[in-house]
Amino acid sequence: MAPARQLPTSCCGRWSSSLRIALLAMTEPAGAGQPFPRAFLRVAGASVAQHQLGMALALDCQRVICMARGTSPELIALQHDAENAGLQFTIATGPGQLAGLVTATDELVVISEGLFADPSQAVALLEGRAPVVLVQPVEGALVAGFERIDINRASAGLMRIPGELVERLHELPADCDVLSALTRIALQIGIAMREVPAAARAGSGWRMIRSEAEAYALEDEWLRSRFGEGTCGSPGRAVARFGVLSFGSSLLHAGNASNVVSIAVLVSIAIAAGLGWFGLVWGGFVFVAVAWLLVEASRLLRAAEREALGQPAPAIPRADALVWLVDAAFAAMILLDTPRFPGEPVLAWLCTPAILMMTLVLLPRVTGGRAVGWAGDRALLGAVLAVASGFGQVLLVVRLLSVVLLAAALLPPRRNG
Repeated sequence: MAPARQLPTSCCGRWSSSLRIALLAMTEPAGAGQPFPRAFLRVAGASVAQHQLGMALALDCQRVICMARGTSPELIALQHDAENAGLQFTIATGPGQLAGLVTATDELVVISEGLFADPSQAVALLEGRAPVVLVQPVEGALVAGFERIDINRASAGLMRIPGELVERLHELPADCDVLSALTRIALQIGIAMREVPAAARAGSGWRMIRSEAEAYALEDEWLRSRFGEGTCGSPGRAVARFGVLSFGSSLLHAGNASNVVSIAVLVSIAIAAGLGWFGLVWGGFVFVAVAWLLVEASRLLRAAEREALGQPAPAIPRADALVWLVDAAFAAMILLDTPRFPGEPVLAWLCTPAILMMTLVLLPRVTGGRAVGWAGDRALLGAVLAVASGFGQVLLVVRLLSVVLLAAALLPPRRNG
């Protein structure tokens, strides 16, 4: 196992430039019988430490220092994630080593072990030039796992302090709790406290995770806060969202959720091809519709994974590429159920499904409204074509759908107000 990479330092053993550094801790066990620290409990497909890494990126940190008892496979994986995101990464095993990694001119963002917080809220609360210690009312905070700092307040698990405070760790025992000690030092020298608003602490926005059970409960609540509200636009998307809310937590907790669902998309399309080859085209339409539902579920799951890891959306999301594959499968099913008349040019035969599928792609680009959401619902399309195939009327239904969609595209756009 390779050790954490050590970065260049000055001759006195300190970092040679002033930076904003994120300090994470990975020492506390995740409950009785758990072999790994609570920082590696998983929420939405990523460990709590990876979520904190995303917070460090949102706070414009350039370096990450992890307080740990030693290296581990999980810690090495976190190092790779940090370096891939452009952050410098170092492991410190004690306060003495930490003091040698931070200069007096550095700025330290201290994130408590197990803290799960919304990065946008953290950025808003830590903005400004002055150092700040985030706090919250003590009522309920102690039971939730936060540390008391006085009779009325508890720590909120996050603060921004000057790097010079790390020097005072030399005055403390080598086995002290570094993050707790830094909080006490910051308050002793008069660094201002800022209370985290109740709205930011509500729901899944600001939690301390200490066990697998808490991680599971938070994961479900976190998913519902992102996908459980608002309109879906069509019945198929409503079904996909319901599936994600029902089973997404288990898939994300196991890891690689979007990859598993994407593989299921390919399997559904392969089954559809097999059914079509053996003449059961109506069943092929059903499985292509199922493939599209899985694509939409994978879109939601991948969005959750990207948010958990602080990753931006790619130029062409995987779900969009899979939708193209689903559209090609629909076209193939239509051709299998559309006889080619004697003397009919191949191009004319191919144009029947091509016009329908290209119109479905074009319609959202030229018009809007709820009808567009329904028109783009490939699950609904699959159900209609499956029924049409059962009655031997696929060609008629495809032509009617093409005319209706083209007419919708030619309608004048709705005017606001």
